[in-house]
Amino acid sequence: MRWKRVSGRGDLEDRRGQGGGPFGGGGAFPIPIGKGGGGLGLILLLVLFLVFGGNVVGGGGSGGPYSPDIDEPAPQAQPGGRPDAGAAGKDDTFEFAKFVAKDAQDVWTQIFQQSGRQYARAPVVIFTSGTVSGCGPASSATGPFYCPADRRVYLDLSFFQELSRRFGAPGDFAAAYVIAHELGHHVQSVLGIEADVRRQQQEDPANRNLYSVRLELQADCFSGIWARSTYDRGILEPGDIDEGLTAAAAVGDDRLGAGSREQWTHGSSELRVQWFRKGFDSGKPDDCDTSDVDL
Repeated sequence: MRWKRVSGRGDLEDRRGQGGGPFGGGGAFPIPIGKGGGGLGLILLLVLFLVFGGNVVGGGGSGGPYSPDIDEPAPQAQPGGRPDAGAAGKDDTFEFAKFVAKDAQDVWTQIFQQSGRQYARAPVVIFTSGTVSGCGPASSATGPFYCPADRRVYLDLSFFQELSRRFGAPGDFAAAYVIAHELGHHVQSVLGIEADVRRQQQEDPANRNLYSVRLELQADCFSGIWARSTYDRGILEPGDIDEGLTAAAAVGDDRLGAGSREQWTHGSSELRVQWFRKGFDSGKPDDCDTSDVDL
């Protein structure tokens, strides 16, 4: 992806090195291990609870590429550098996240303006080890998530190593898909879709997971809309969309072994790819209506 550095803070709220607030640092939150054990067990457990109380799309282990060290000067990224490349990888990843967050929200600002609405930008909180969100504590093990209570995206950048190593989804556009997906949840919040789905879940608890799947697939579609905009502006590189599709497939419930269809909260790999691609092919939010999706 042809990206460039963004001046200033952009849409990022940098909490790296702050140690996780009153809950402490080092990822020391009491999160149980699911079947499979280790980091993958954490990832699976947390993926299953993404939209219930502001949880995650995936998980990453502690001790990723960002060890808080305020005395170490950050290496300078070159425009267009890949976020996981070489000695400058730490700074590149941060700068890349800043670019994607700003670019995606610039696109949504334009889309909203075209329909006579106002888009409220979401801060993207970058942290290491742990922090506190409006939805509760977050650690490096919880992975990226959107919290509707404070309308922020939370992200420990070490997750992108997990996305590549554990989920088999490497590349800068795989990372971009994750950020765009979480911002898709913010779009749902701004439009009132998220609140409507919560109400439907309360009124129809037997189909709670189905409503969750529909919410997730729509966020995938919204991320595809942003991806289409990058294509139209000529900033995609060969293989970028394949990286995004691979990432979408990697976090499907069936790929993660999430039990029966009735237990799914995100949708199958096939459905996630289908809705990301639908957003990309259309580029229109009106085509992201997932209300008729069934398991």
